[in-house]
Amino acid sequence: MPSCDHCGSHVSDRFARVFADEFGALNACPACAANAGIAEVARQRARSRN
Repeated sequence: MPSCDHCGSHVSDRFARVFADEFGALNACPACAANAGIAEVARQRARSRN
């Protein structure tokens, strides 16, 4: 089962397909980001990681 690369929480396969970046990294999930802002938080975390 996939997990968030930021906090380690498990997420569904469907969530991973939708929110993973082009490299398959999940930089945010409902456990560590507000539901309405998951995509924005994921982009910010991906930029800061590079």
